[in-house]
Amino acid sequence: MIRVIVIDDDPFVCASLKTILGAQQDIEVVQVGSSGEEAIALYGEHAPDVLLMDIQMAQGDGLSAAERILAEHPDARVLFLTTFADDDYIVRALHLGAKGYLIKQNVTDIAPAVRAVAAGQNVLGDEVVGHITRASNGRPSGDDLFKLGLTEREVQVVELVAQGLDNHEIAAQLFMGEGTVRNHISSILQKMQLKNRTQIAVMYYRSMQ
Repeated sequence: MIRVIVIDDDPFVCASLKTILGAQQDIEVVQVGSSGEEAIALYGEHAPDVLLMDIQMAQGDGLSAAERILAEHPDARVLFLTTFADDDYIVRALHLGAKGYLIKQNVTDIAPAVRAVAAGQNVLGDEVVGHITRASNGRPSGDDLFKLGLTEREVQVVELVAQGLDNHEIAAQLFMGEGTVRNHISSILQKMQLKNRTQIAVMYYRSMQ
């Protein structure tokens, strides 16, 4: 059972999410809250598998709460669900180490995203990826990525990660083993000082601006 805490300052949203997620056989909403401060306290008390949280709230924003939670619990899986597809919000959320960022639009995406995050995957909603892509105006030059110390092969891996390919798909396209892909990604994360492959994709798209 995937244990979830829902944080949103709109009582209707909280109730709706509790109903939607509670109807899933493999998901349990263990608690709901309405502020960043409540998120911090509830996370410390319940240690959920996934913290599903809004960003802008009247009493303590979600980004600040996530920063405090992740500083104390680096393995925390935070999934943001918000109405704001703002570049600064998206980049800050992923830089903090959040596992996902969804826009409140399609409720059918929420449960699959919770499952993916609980499994250790990173999730960006289609609207978020589209927003980042539209903010760019071209392809980053190889020089930009090579300046970070990446090899030519690592640059190819970055490009495929940014396209949303998983390790198996990258291995097939570049004719290498999945273990080699994992090694390349570990090296890329270290060189770029990032935490996960979603941040790799965001860095790639930002370099296109």
